[in-house]
Amino acid sequence: MTSAQVDQQHDGNQAADPGAAGEAGSGEGYHRALGARQIQMIAIGGAIGTGLFLGAGKGISKAGPSLILAYAIAGLVIFFIMRALGELLMYRPVSGSFSEYAREFIGPFAGFATGWTYWLFWVVTGITEVTAAATYMTYWWDIPQWLSALVFTIILYGANLISVKLFGELEFWFSMVKVTAIVGMILICAGILTLGFSDAGDTASVTHLWSDGGFFAGEHGIGSTLMSLQLVMFAFLAVELVGVTAGESKDPETVLPKAINTVPWRIAVFYVGALIMILSVVPWTEFQPGVSPFVAAFEKMGLGIGAAIVNFVVLTAALSSCNSGMYSTGRMLRDLALNGQGPRLFTRLTKNGTPLVGTTFSAALMLVGVWINYQWPGDAFDYVVSFATISGMWAWIVILICQIRYRLKADRGELPQSTFKAPGGIWASLFALAFIGMVVVMMGIDKDARVSLYCAPLWGLLLAVAYLVLKARDPQGAAFAKRS
Repeated sequence: MTSAQVDQQHDGNQAADPGAAGEAGSGEGYHRALGARQIQMIAIGGAIGTGLFLGAGKGISKAGPSLILAYAIAGLVIFFIMRALGELLMYRPVSGSFSEYAREFIGPFAGFATGWTYWLFWVVTGITEVTAAATYMTYWWDIPQWLSALVFTIILYGANLISVKLFGELEFWFSMVKVTAIVGMILICAGILTLGFSDAGDTASVTHLWSDGGFFAGEHGIGSTLMSLQLVMFAFLAVELVGVTAGESKDPETVLPKAINTVPWRIAVFYVGALIMILSVVPWTEFQPGVSPFVAAFEKMGLGIGAAIVNFVVLTAALSSCNSGMYSTGRMLRDLALNGQGPRLFTRLTKNGTPLVGTTFSAALMLVGVWINYQWPGDAFDYVVSFATISGMWAWIVILICQIRYRLKADRGELPQSTFKAPGGIWASLFALAFIGMVVVMMGIDKDARVSLYCAPLWGLLLAVAYLVLKARDPQGAAFAKRS
């Protein structure tokens, strides 16, 4: 771990040495240490998490094979969101990303609310994921959950303070494990379907996709498919993390568009392709909520070791998400501080360009997860997960609104055109916004997800009060002036 040396040159919005642009990130003081290999795997890993490895079991039991269609449609919306983000990133690649664009294209309060909401999203996600990781460890060892959670939090915190390059390497290998697991499952299922080996060989058939009650075989038909969309969107949360890496990418103009353009095939292979294969080998009626579809498929094949493999993979997925949380929270807090919308001490960097105080503060809050594990080891995950979906989708909403406003200004000649325009322009973004609105309505209908919507206005009220207090202290401050 690096010493807590502060680079005083970067207390403002501009770097002291313009000539260091190749090393520092967009004048923000960060080091451009993330290469193409790491950015690509961060982008891939952001779309693969416990929402697929575990959450898909609940989605299958609700919607049947039509969950495949839900993932495909939601995947198209995610692609629109990512291309909208890509257009903004090529206009101005900054580490603050969503909050910076919200500040510019919507207003200072939008930037304030977006930065703090995305920060909270990752703190909450970090708590849930370190809790999940601690739970997975009990599969092999009978150790207290709180102890595993504490060890994981300390290790990931240390890795994030050492350097952004180490963060990138951890994400590369975390993502490699997840990708290998899914590709391996697809190949095994393809072998069973074509060669008929294993215990599932005699019954495996693609007809399972429509013969066991039909394609829309959920309890309420197409209604069940619509209700599953909230689970599907939860699985895609964090795909936008690649935007936060813009200020630390070695060649953002080349690397980021390539990473974003891989979204369609990532979703096609890792979600749609994997589910088609699994549901062809195992009838959807055999899946249960809370049980990984990967574990169920391995058991159907007669491969008992599959449970241990999947447990290792979901452990990796949880640690990957927590690692991403450590990374993004420090950057968001520093961006808020640089813009006068957060405590000034969050601007401090280590000599290796990592946000020392912001990451430390966020990690300390994630340790709340350790206490939760100590107090309520059986129910810890459920206590903190409800707010993640709605706060994560807020970033997507902001990205789409900012892209619409940017494109309108660029088309009028008020701003330079982006070199990576989103296909469909503002119409694709409007469609994505409407889709997210529909998902929010579905969350309101679902009694299990409704608590997320109760939390959102309370958080919004807290943000509004905090913003007014800050503005009252410095009413003429640049942090509260709308940017042209």
